[in-house]
Amino acid sequence: MTTHGPVMPIWSCGGCDLPWPCPTRKRELLAEYADAPVSLALYLGSYLVQATEDIPWTPAGVLHRRFLGWTREASKPTPAVQQQSAAAERPVTADGC
Repeated sequence: MTTHGPVMPIWSCGGCDLPWPCPTRKRELLAEYADAPVSLALYLGSYLVQATEDIPWTPAGVLHRRFLGWTREASKPTPAVQQQSAAAERPVTADGC
């Protein structure tokens, strides 16, 4: 059981007092739901609905990024090797072209 649960109705983290979900809880959630990203989105979506009721002065876009937006960023694969530019791959000829 994590100590980084939400403290309602202010939606801060019970473990570190940062806005929930905090970086620690995000890492935990990604590990818990590694094979079920849709379930993670549904889980966080239910918290988003509760948060909109508890802190209605917070803009909807801010809450969406806070509760759901980070899950899309975390699920994007990062390339292991970047491709070199085409100019760097061309051999230089005797005339310098």
